[in-house]
Amino acid sequence: MLKKLRFRDQLENLIHNPENHTYLLAVSGGADSMVLAYLFQNSGFPFQIAHINYKLRGEDSNLDQKVVQDFCERNKIPFHLYEVSEKDEKPDNSIQLWARELRYAFFKNIQQQEKLEFLVTAHHLNDQLETFIINLSKAAGINGLSGIPSNDNNILRPLLSFSKEEIYAFAKENSVEFREDLSNKKSDYLRNKIRNEIVPKLLETNDHFLENFKKSSSYLNQTKDFVQHQIKEIENKLSTFNKDHKILSKEKLDQESDFVKFEILKKYGFNQEEEISKIFKAENGSSFFSKDYHLSINRDELIISKKEEVKGKKPESEILLIENFNFSENQIIINLEDIIESNYEINKIVEWDFDADKLHFPLRLRKQEDGDEFYPSGFSGKKKISKFLRDEKLSFLEKENAWLLCDAKDQILGILPYRQDRRFSASKQTQKMLKIKWTEKQQIL
Repeated sequence: MLKKLRFRDQLENLIHNPENHTYLLAVSGGADSMVLAYLFQNSGFPFQIAHINYKLRGEDSNLDQKVVQDFCERNKIPFHLYEVSEKDEKPDNSIQLWARELRYAFFKNIQQQEKLEFLVTAHHLNDQLETFIINLSKAAGINGLSGIPSNDNNILRPLLSFSKEEIYAFAKENSVEFREDLSNKKSDYLRNKIRNEIVPKLLETNDHFLENFKKSSSYLNQTKDFVQHQIKEIENKLSTFNKDHKILSKEKLDQESDFVKFEILKKYGFNQEEEISKIFKAENGSSFFSKDYHLSINRDELIISKKEEVKGKKPESEILLIENFNFSENQIIINLEDIIESNYEINKIVEWDFDADKLHFPLRLRKQEDGDEFYPSGFSGKKKISKFLRDEKLSFLEKENAWLLCDAKDQILGILPYRQDRRFSASKQTQKMLKIKWTEKQQIL
């Protein structure tokens, strides 16, 4: 039976010092969510309640709302209501997905407004079993078979250990008012079909079926935690870290099993087996994109960056370096490590000497643009910047972190930190010298 003490224990297992928080409860008016509200009310934890009236079942939807609202008014509990209207366009298919997205957006909005860290739902052991069967049919792997997590991104589910039968018995014993959603009796959705036709037959096979399933689910979760820990250990061994990018050894990761490769790369949105196979067969310089990440191939490296970082973690595409050559002596030194922040380790040491009389001030640093050319020292003739960077076999990140040193006429004086333009170099005849230095290894840890 659901005892008050057992419920408090369940919540304490999920978070530390549960009495220090105010919770948002998702309450539909059904037995499970009304029992959840009752347990919170009698355990003394501060909470608020959110309810959505989807207007899908006519007067029954309004009566569900009334049960929840009356409970809140009776017990002086803050009540948040969202009533679906004509502005909420219902899709022709996947009503369940639409309803889920609608309610979680509503809950998130309340949490932000009320500064409520935790959302609490009334998922129970039978829901866990239904989810297991659904995921089993989808070849979901160990993560899917582990079922609904009890604490996932601050969504708490303290009733997962209790069966629907226990919850109904508790509601009856404590006179908890609730509404029965008769639409759940229809087997028109996959979950309802499993709930109404498959689960009852499974429960008939063994008097202890649900209890045994709970133990199996616990074992699976422990196995999942162990596997994830091992995967993380492997990933760390294969990774180089800096502030904005993760760099994985392509060769060493390719030696791991398909399972390990999938588990590591799916965190970055690369979760299709065909795509992962293409990544390891791709040529140097190839790029792959997921929803949030960019993966580039740099010889024996997989370089993974967040998309916004690829587009320009350095928000400045231009930096004013020096406005005028006004100084009393005949030399000025500019140390670039005080100016440029690099997102990638660069082991170059730069000491470029320029004839200041050949330059037009102000000088500036900018990023590469299409068609840029320069006259690299050590070469005859001119060369496109893009071809120079390619011929140097620079990685994606090294190219991203290259800066062009330009004067007021946009003449390119060099590519930092790789090559100076020979036209502006200092000579024995130079009277005013500008020295550009990059003397320390640049790295953001």
